[in-house]
Amino acid sequence: MEVFIQQLINSLNAGSIYALIAIGYTMVYGIIRLINFAHGEIMMFGAYFAFTFSTLTFIELPFWAIVLLTMLFAALMGMLIEKIAYKPLRNAPRISTLITAIGISLFLQNLALLIFGSRPKIMPKLISSEPIIILGTSIPRITVVTVLLSVIFMVTLTLFIKRTKPGKAMRAVSLDKEASTLMGINVNGIITLTFAIGSALGGLGGLLYSIAYVQVFPTLGVFPGLKAFVAAVLGGIGSIPGAMLGGYLIGFIEIMTQSYISTAWSDAIVFGILILVLLFKPTGILGKETKEKV
Repeated sequence: MEVFIQQLINSLNAGSIYALIAIGYTMVYGIIRLINFAHGEIMMFGAYFAFTFSTLTFIELPFWAIVLLTMLFAALMGMLIEKIAYKPLRNAPRISTLITAIGISLFLQNLALLIFGSRPKIMPKLISSEPIIILGTSIPRITVVTVLLSVIFMVTLTLFIKRTKPGKAMRAVSLDKEASTLMGINVNGIITLTFAIGSALGGLGGLLYSIAYVQVFPTLGVFPGLKAFVAAVLGGIGSIPGAMLGGYLIGFIEIMTQSYISTAWSDAIVFGILILVLLFKPTGILGKETKEKV
């Protein structure tokens, strides 16, 4: 029982990271019906941003400042990618945007390779390794910080979308861009804001992932990005609560598979879930069926 509880805690840590990254996928898809396959690379750059800010020689930044700066730079990167690569292709066939997204992903990997080199960077210990004892259970401090930060930002995002004027505008644009334009909503600005928020959360996911797994390298975002995409599809692509639910489910399935079946099977099972969802319930757990005119 104790081992199960420990693995459940580990699954919360992994699930929180996947949920943060999955939100970026689902927000962009909800607004412009685009799967941003470069999102995993934004997560990877988030890890490199965190590494850079934590190893500055002329100033020692506190952890909260590293978090905010990482999210800011990831948001700026997301906005730049949207402006340069995706905006000109909004009305293009979906295959064109898909090829572009894959091309951007490869470009960002090679850019990181050029800037930071191929040798993995070792993330400094930003969070104490001393565990926290809760109800007699020893929980790594990084897990507590990861879950708390993830929950705080996900709740904040939910309130932002439901209660604020820009959030309501985002919901309007996701439902009908043409009608939103007629109502005076700056659709281009809302799309850019969506990329910024999604990328900021992806950057935070990269920071937390690199702290948990120590190393940072150019292909860091490939598998976490793909698993977060599976989480978004499982929860219901386009649904923010669905992305959160999917992230925690994928984290649970992955950790339990590694613990009780085999580490060699964990990735296969996660991607097998994607195939099953696409075959039997393509809208996901919380997704809604939509009809499109052909």
